[in-house]
Amino acid sequence: MRRASRLAAAVAAATALAVGGLTAPAAADDLSHKRSQLESQAAANKQQQQALQASIEDMSGQLAQTQSDLVAIQGQIQVAQQKLDDATAALATAQREQQQIADQLTDAQNQQTQIAQQITDGQAQQAQLRDAIGAMAREAYRAGGDVSGISTVLAAQSTDDFVNTYTMLAAAQRAQAGVFSRITELQAEARNQAARMESVKQKIDELKLAADQKVADANQATKDAADAKAQVQSLQQQAQAKQASLQSQITVAQQQDAALQASTAQIETDLKAVIAEQARQAALQKSSARPGQALPGAWFANPTANTPIYVTSEFGWRLQPVLGIYRLHAGIDLMDHCGQAVYAGRDGTVVWAKYLYGYGNQVMLDHGWVNGTSLMSSYSHMTRYVVSAGQRVSAGQVIGYAGMTGGDSTGCHLHFEVHINGSPVNPRPYLGI
Repeated sequence: MRRASRLAAAVAAATALAVGGLTAPAAADDLSHKRSQLESQAAANKQQQQALQASIEDMSGQLAQTQSDLVAIQGQIQVAQQKLDDATAALATAQREQQQIADQLTDAQNQQTQIAQQITDGQAQQAQLRDAIGAMAREAYRAGGDVSGISTVLAAQSTDDFVNTYTMLAAAQRAQAGVFSRITELQAEARNQAARMESVKQKIDELKLAADQKVADANQATKDAADAKAQVQSLQQQAQAKQASLQSQITVAQQQDAALQASTAQIETDLKAVIAEQARQAALQKSSARPGQALPGAWFANPTANTPIYVTSEFGWRLQPVLGIYRLHAGIDLMDHCGQAVYAGRDGTVVWAKYLYGYGNQVMLDHGWVNGTSLMSSYSHMTRYVVSAGQRVSAGQVIGYAGMTGGDSTGCHLHFEVHINGSPVNPRPYLGI
């Protein structure tokens, strides 16, 4: 907006000056520089817009890929969550089964205790029975070692004694037989109980191992599922962060592009205004310009296509705008628009017409001896020249067209020099201005 305001003010001022006819060349030169600046800015804006649009397209592609990745990651999260749920459920089942096995283990341990007690009791009974058998054997030995039925009958003193003795003998035999039978039963039970004990112990070991392994497997599965889900969630966070960053960059780039578009539109408007004003001033200058005519008392005619002659940079030491150093400006810069005719300021012979670094396309004229001194003039920065070395030219003859060639030129103009006896002098008095 500031640039637009400054340009509008410049255009308005240029219009007023052109109408007044006093300092129109200055305004025209200012417009020429502004046009060059606006055209350069428009070209730079175009390049920036192309780069921004390419960047936006690239980031949009990346954003689309990131969004696609997010959809895939979200699917992976669902799968990971399902695995975690399954693993958690398996762990709960394993823990319940572990509790059931723990209950079975308690029962088995109780059985083990009961069997151990039964074995202890059986061993005690066997000991008692062995003691009883021993006692019976000792008693029989004391009785003479014969406990048969015949000896018992023969030894009886009476019928009652016989009956009592026989009854006791039968009871003793039955008791003896029962003792031996019980011992045999207890021994068989002991063998069975020992086998059961071994089976229970083996079962206890198996149950314990199975319970521990099942819980360990379930714990590992749960950990693996949780780790997998955490990894996928980390990928999701990274993708979301990348998506947010890309979206932010795209927004900034779009804002910059919009600003450039607005700037370009304003430049186009300003440029149209400058071009229109240049055309108006050119029409005015064309009708009043008198090239090739010298002012009274001047040694040189007006070498430009503009009347009056307008000096844009003076002769003397100055800061060179391109190189940034102080040096002698050996001539004066005269306003001449790009492509306008450049005229010979005096009759003479072309010394050279060639390109010189810093001067661009230059024509050097030798005007011979004037008032006892050698007089020469040069015309620089032309877009092209139309004369050649050795050619004779007349004052007011077209020798080339104004431009901005050469390393030191910053805009279209004519750099005019006058040389007396081979040394540059200020051309102003020799132009009569």
